[in-house]
Amino acid sequence: MLVRFAVLAFAALVSLGPVIAAEAVKPILDSAEKHKPAAIRLWERLVNIDSGTGDAEGLKAVGAIAVDELTRLGAKIDTISSAPAAGDNIVATFTGTGKGKVLLMAHMDTVFARGAAATRPFRIERGRAYGPGVSDDKAGVVIAVAVLNILQDLKFKDYARITVFLNTNEETGSRGSRALIEKLAKEHDVTLNLEAGRAGDGITIWRKGSGTIKVEVKGRASHAGASPELGRNAVMELAHQMLQLSRLADAGKGTTINFTVVKGGDRKNIIPDHAEADADVRAVVTDEFDRVERELATAIRNKLIADTEVRATLIRTFPPMPQNAQIDVLAAMAQRIYGEIGKKLNLEGSGGAADSSLAAGVFRPTLDGLSLVGGNAHTDQEYAEVDSMVPRFYLLTRMVMELGRNPKNDQ
Repeated sequence: MLVRFAVLAFAALVSLGPVIAAEAVKPILDSAEKHKPAAIRLWERLVNIDSGTGDAEGLKAVGAIAVDELTRLGAKIDTISSAPAAGDNIVATFTGTGKGKVLLMAHMDTVFARGAAATRPFRIERGRAYGPGVSDDKAGVVIAVAVLNILQDLKFKDYARITVFLNTNEETGSRGSRALIEKLAKEHDVTLNLEAGRAGDGITIWRKGSGTIKVEVKGRASHAGASPELGRNAVMELAHQMLQLSRLADAGKGTTINFTVVKGGDRKNIIPDHAEADADVRAVVTDEFDRVERELATAIRNKLIADTEVRATLIRTFPPMPQNAQIDVLAAMAQRIYGEIGKKLNLEGSGGAADSSLAAGVFRPTLDGLSLVGGNAHTDQEYAEVDSMVPRFYLLTRMVMELGRNPKNDQ
């Protein structure tokens, strides 16, 4: 009953916000336009630095640029180790005179290996920006800085606290940042995650959780030509296991299992005695991870090759972020604000996992997909829409302003 009352009270605070007059819209849009060129220059600098998860040098370089920008804006900066991951997380705090506490999250790491930035540097072509991490999530850092610049132009201080959190290891599950994210989320009234806006101008109102199935097979080595019958082919058994474990997916429930990394054998003329593989697992609800984990143990007993040993484990990464009443309230607020400039958001879900799941997992109001509109993440065709900058700057600025004014709901 108390939880339901809290949700209703939160809804009253944020969904019935003031209708902003046209003369109040213009200063925000003007400021957004003014900061767009500098934002593009910052974007280019960040994209042209390789900062794949684990790249300590690149993450340090990206972090240094972000710290310079945030310090110039008056932030109190804390750098916190993300061990066992590489690099330092950045927590930038702005203190105002109001009551609301807003957490903005983005991440500095990408999925791309060192050398990607030199091969595919930042470029703008036919209205789209390209480059490694241009959308996921260098744009998230850019929009955070731009919105803080806009708030400074407006001399807006009607908030208790705005915190910008920049993560170093989101792409590998935030194992070095999870506890910090949960702590920060609990300290704030609302979390806004600056992952990419969905293609077609959408925001993200639910996310699948993620995990990894690790399969290991031990066989017996033998000469592949002279005595193959004496061997026990670990690669062949692994192939069998991959095919049958893939069938644990359930399309009807949105559960996917895709094998993505395979290792086995190092000599053409030797029957391999060891093989291993990783599968990416995504599910909409936690119960599906529980089911997959239970059924793994039974499935691997069905072997193709006798006398091989098979082990399979499920490692959970991000929990699901299910759509809930708190998200619906924030999405309605975002829709109303976007309507102030004549635009409409698509409300969508994503099979991709993100730090928003961790904030939502500690029962804090959370909304995702509030960065620039983009697509083709994790590929060499990743892009972001340059024309989405001003509208998205406006959206996030207005959300921070309204949420900053709202007092924390303690019911």
